Amino acid sequence: METEHRIHVGDAREMTELGDDSVELVVTSPPYPMIEMWDDLFADLDSEIESALSAGDGEAAFQAMHDALAPVWSELSRVLVPGGIAAVNVGDATRSVADTFELYPNHAELISRFRDEGFSLLPDVLWRKPVNSLTKFMGSGMVPPNAYATLEHEYVLLFRNGRESRSFEPGAERRYEAAYFWEERNDWFSDLWTDVRGERQQLGTDGLRKRSAAYPFEVPYRLVNMYSVYGDTVLDPFWGTGTTSLAAMVAGRNSVGYELSREFRDVFDERVAGLPGFADSVNRSRLAQHREFVADSENGAGDFGYEADNYDFPVKTQQERQLQLYSVVDCEREDDRYLVAHERFGNE
Repeated sequence: METEHRIHVGDAREMTELGDDSVELVVTSPPYPMIEMWDDLFADLDSEIESALSAGDGEAAFQAMHDALAPVWSELSRVLVPGGIAAVNVGDATRSVADTFELYPNHAELISRFRDEGFSLLPDVLWRKPVNSLTKFMGSGMVPPNAYATLEHEYVLLFRNGRESRSFEPGAERRYEAAYFWEERNDWFSDLWTDVRGERQQLGTDGLRKRSAAYPFEVPYRLVNMYSVYGDTVLDPFWGTGTTSLAAMVAGRNSVGYELSREFRDVFDERVAGLPGFADSVNRSRLAQHREFVADSENGAGDFGYEADNYDFPVKTQQERQLQLYSVVDCEREDDRYLVAHERFGNE
């Protein structure tokens, strides 16, 4: 099996390289409005944003920043197949503007705007992220009443393009090979992920570091496995350091990304240099965790009604029988395209 991963250096508000209904899944984390590290980027998109912030009009700046992102959501409704899923990782923002401290609800604003584009809202996921204990307390600290709760979570907002779910031909092999384990389903489809932690990216230069807010690999990896099948293409319109593409490579899906800064490509090349070994470690971990789940079950393997077709362990449901993971054999770069060769990952 071979997968293709294309990177376009350009503005995702006009994804002219992509045709209608050309991707099956979107996984992305956009710049968060009203987070100061993104002020310059938003000001470049709309000079009125800087004026609103200078004038102390936080609400006007908040709306203008979301207006600047809105064309991307419109493009997603065009390029995403009917029934395809858009998974958007976003956090709310807290900020003092004109000496007034306030929360700016990015997740609520995105929900409204996606629904206006014709997307159906699905149940979301919250995941906990680490918070620096030295800055954990905001406001008056130990005395009431002017302290504020610290934001220690981000949202994965989930939308379906249109009203109907995707359909597949009966017994579609690429769908059943892409199955996840019963216990993974229980963890991944919980609305609260407490076992995912943020990660710090080593980006080499202060300029790149300030312009990156990469989410941990586990977030897009889970989402790619939850909402796509083999042969699908995953789009990230805010590509950054390429965590979504990396997750797609490991999961054996195709991907396409849009990124304004070409410098991030060098960071991504460093990340894919060790791709075969990294993919194998992810696959080994999933198989080992399932074997541990089998061993720890109260009644042992007797609780499992089926034998896996491709591995030496039992599974809970018939839908898991054809589950097949794929290793990465090779990754070659051709200009703005990466070609990844995969083979079946067997028992280890």
